[in-house]
Amino acid sequence: MNIEVKNSTKPVDYSKSMQILEQRVIDVFSGRRKELLWILEHKNVYTAGSSSKNEDVIDKKINVIKTNRGGKHTYHGKGQKVIYFVLDLNKRSRNIRKLINNIENCIINILKEYNVISHADRKNIGIWVNINKENYKIAAIGIKVKKWVAYHGFALNISNDLSKYKSIVPCGLNNKKITSLKSVGIKDFKNINTIIIKKFLDIFL
Repeated sequence: MNIEVKNSTKPVDYSKSMQILEQRVIDVFSGRRKELLWILEHKNVYTAGSSSKNEDVIDKKINVIKTNRGGKHTYHGKGQKVIYFVLDLNKRSRNIRKLINNIENCIINILKEYNVISHADRKNIGIWVNINKENYKIAAIGIKVKKWVAYHGFALNISNDLSKYKSIVPCGLNNKKITSLKSVGIKDFKNINTIIIKKFLDIFL
């Protein structure tokens, strides 16, 4: 497999990133371009996935962008790493559960590098850490599969403003809490992009 790695240093507009991803899906399916791993941050934005419900928007003043990924409402902004990919399951395994498991393992392996123990939850998609016997969500996963090409990806909370989640019911989970690497005591995450790339390619290359 040959995956192009792209790393955007400036915040990327959400709608623009969706246009780029959608075009890449077409190009990967047709064999014109390589698969993609794209690490970026978004400007502040709330998005609603394919199973979102309007009642999960608490602050009715916020602007929410409807998107075709799986999942419900979430927030993206400064200090959060968004990891997009375009992977051709026609050339891999046409198994979405296996893909999700691989993504979960990728995130768990990234967090292990910071000595943060995390886990997946079969009932609530995403990656979780246990703090004082309570589960806190540290990474969200949302994908779309078109003609067996999988895209969108996952978002990992590094040092983002967690108060922004108060405007929504994140991922439709009323009774769950959100955390970040910074909130669990990690102060140095300068090399996070390098670690994300390595752990992703370890699994998908």
